[in-house]
Amino acid sequence: MTKSQIRAAILDIGIVPIIRTNSADSAIKAVEAVYRGGIRSAEITMTVPGAIKALEKLADALGDKMVLGAGTVLDPETARACILAGAQFLVTPALRITTIEVAHRYSKIICPGALTPTEVLTAWEAGADFVKIFPCSNMGGAKYIKALKGPFPQIEMIPTGGVNLDTVADFLKAGSAAVAVGSELIDAQTIKDGKYEVFEERSRQFLAVVSKARAELSQ
Repeated sequence: MTKSQIRAAILDIGIVPIIRTNSADSAIKAVEAVYRGGIRSAEITMTVPGAIKALEKLADALGDKMVLGAGTVLDPETARACILAGAQFLVTPALRITTIEVAHRYSKIICPGALTPTEVLTAWEAGADFVKIFPCSNMGGAKYIKALKGPFPQIEMIPTGGVNLDTVADFLKAGSAAVAVGSELIDAQTIKDGKYEVFEERSRQFLAVVSKARAELSQ
């Protein structure tokens, strides 16, 4: 996929599941579950043991059917390793310009983390495709996105933190380009119980909420 196609896919799907598990095997199973549930994007965090190998396996199996990304990318070296493993987009928890530069070098989507207005603008001016607003819930959730979109209507923002079935619509209506969801979709206890089918059902529920919110926005 080209960079513009990856970007368009993320916008179209509207939701990026954050896969943060305690093993590569469970991460792979979680991604497969959200795929079966209809979500065609996922972000595997680099905190997962064996994350790069998991990314490689998923890229081989689902790379042409799903937009796969790497999360918690802390430095340019990790960014490059993720891209070579098959990541189509990179997500960082904090703003680091050199990581943005690596994404540009390989024509991949970059979504750096930022929180303050200064960080948000700095990330955008450095060439971010999206800006991850993190931790968004600690700053007021959807209200904070709305406040940021006032002076920065041109900046594509993806809130992370505090996104659940009850708040997705609020985030989208506040101007978010898409949302990223973690433990509200993929949680440790369900993995421990081996009930991956729960993630399929949750994926369908999140997609339905996104679709409904967007339909209301277009009226």
